[in-house]
Amino acid sequence: MLGINIGKNLHTPVDNAISDYRICLQKVYPLADYISLNVSSPNTPGLRDLQGESALDELLYAIDETRKSLQDQYQFNRPIALKVAPDLDDDEIPVIAELLKKHQIDALIATNTTLDRSLVQGHSNAIQAGGLSGEALCQKSRDLLSQFHQVLQGEIPIISVGGINSAEEVRLRMQLGASLVQLYTGLIYQGPKLVREAAAVRL
Repeated sequence: MLGINIGKNLHTPVDNAISDYRICLQKVYPLADYISLNVSSPNTPGLRDLQGESALDELLYAIDETRKSLQDQYQFNRPIALKVAPDLDDDEIPVIAELLKKHQIDALIATNTTLDRSLVQGHSNAIQAGGLSGEALCQKSRDLLSQFHQVLQGEIPIISVGGINSAEEVRLRMQLGASLVQLYTGLIYQGPKLVREAAAVRL
């Protein structure tokens, strides 16, 4: 299965971001098994502004309209997931959840990397720019998963990602409401065996 992640260009102003998403969606639609709308990369200036209510509503409306056109053209549907940041405020979560339902987005990916450096203070590389992944992200990702699950109540599947490095953690994410999990930093330290262990987890 091939998932393709799309977002605005680094140099595209946020006000013009929708054009980039439309173009990307049109390009990858016939190639992907599912498509991730990335509005949360900390490495693209201004991208997280798209998680605000009005900006996200406008973006998801445009994506929905573009997908309908592509469905007519290709005669098949490609699931679309929204990928959010772990650094959301509590009051942003129900707003985003309602917009997911309003625009019939197929899944939520929670979460991207974090800008929070509180758990790595004193580390020699703590001040490096960019998103932080791995163990320092784990609790934030768990918390956001739990909060979204409480709001969505199974209406939209949640793909949990961030700090997952064991079968036990996979089981916990499923108990907190995840339908699927994704791995990245854990693969570096655990290798491919982590995929086998994760796939074998049952509740």
